[in-house]
Amino acid sequence: MSGVGIGQRPENRRQRLVKSLWTGIWLIYLSAPVSDLLGGGHGTGARVLGWTGLVAFVAWYMALLFRTGRGERDDLVLVSLAVLAAESTLLCVTLGPDWLVLFVYVSIASGAALPLRMSRWTVPGTSALMAALALVVPGGHGYLWGLLIPALLGGFAMTGVRELVRTTIALREARATVAQLAANEERLRLARDLHDLLGHSLSLITLKSELAGRMLPDHPDKAAQQVADIEQVSRQALVDVREAVTGYRRPRLTAELAGARMALATAGVSAELPAEPDLAGVPEGSESALAWALREAVTNVVRHSGARRCSVDLVRRQTLDGPVLELSVEDNGSGGKGNGPGNGLTGLSERLEKAGGTLEAGRVRQGFRLLARVPAGAGADIGSGT
Repeated sequence: MSGVGIGQRPENRRQRLVKSLWTGIWLIYLSAPVSDLLGGGHGTGARVLGWTGLVAFVAWYMALLFRTGRGERDDLVLVSLAVLAAESTLLCVTLGPDWLVLFVYVSIASGAALPLRMSRWTVPGTSALMAALALVVPGGHGYLWGLLIPALLGGFAMTGVRELVRTTIALREARATVAQLAANEERLRLARDLHDLLGHSLSLITLKSELAGRMLPDHPDKAAQQVADIEQVSRQALVDVREAVTGYRRPRLTAELAGARMALATAGVSAELPAEPDLAGVPEGSESALAWALREAVTNVVRHSGARRCSVDLVRRQTLDGPVLELSVEDNGSGGKGNGPGNGLTGLSERLEKAGGTLEAGRVRQGFRLLARVPAGAGADIGSGT
């Protein structure tokens, strides 16, 4: 994706460019100092001072905003803001009231770079310094109210943005922690289930093996019966383990819908997904096949398509061959790159065929669509969500 999410750092050159443009567009309000340098009647020395100071101010201001949230010490941020305020004061006193606008940027940087406990003092302090200079610098009275309100509102608005970014980062970290804890809990549950399944069987196999060993010299027929029992117990244990592992590996459609909603939201894709479906009567094989189809489709949307919008529909239809459950995933992206045989859509098509279903995938007028159908039991229409 080309954009940068809230609380996320740019990961490539394009994202850095987007963030730079978004931050730099607000520098348009520096048109007053630029106009003053171009047509204010200043001498050569004053213009050189003005251009040098303006470039240094913008560079320092942008660096301060780009470094925000990377663990800088508050005292170093305060020093940087003090340098910006001192530079603004010097330029304002030297070149005139058009340069008072620099204090608005100092206030905004203060709100963005400092925690609330500090910015609640620095924002009013910066605004007060600007107001004092407006009363001292000739012609500054006319700029006072036009700049004082933006300085206060802009600074405190940025404190809200900073808190929003911190909250978003905390939520993202909490989500990752919850996912890790859930994975750990799943591993523990699988370990407990395997222990319960195999503990009795292995103990029985051990006992019968010892018994067969003792019987073998004098009672080979009874030893053979014990060996037959061992074979039966081991086969049943193997079946139990396979069923347990298959159950853990089989995806569920409800869980995949929730995962798809989270994945699309995280990737910044506007999503339309159905509500929790009623899967009564739907065979487990059909549900599992559709869950795999949804996972594959959403993965392609997030990783490869470049889409900004994705819609998912889940509908039960009646056909000549009986009821079918139909999953449609459509986006407005490029469709991404295909995978080789046995992977991606090819592997998904094979999985659906084993469940008695079909797969259709390809370009549509405004993007890419994947359509998967599997047999379903009798029931009412599930419906499509928004």
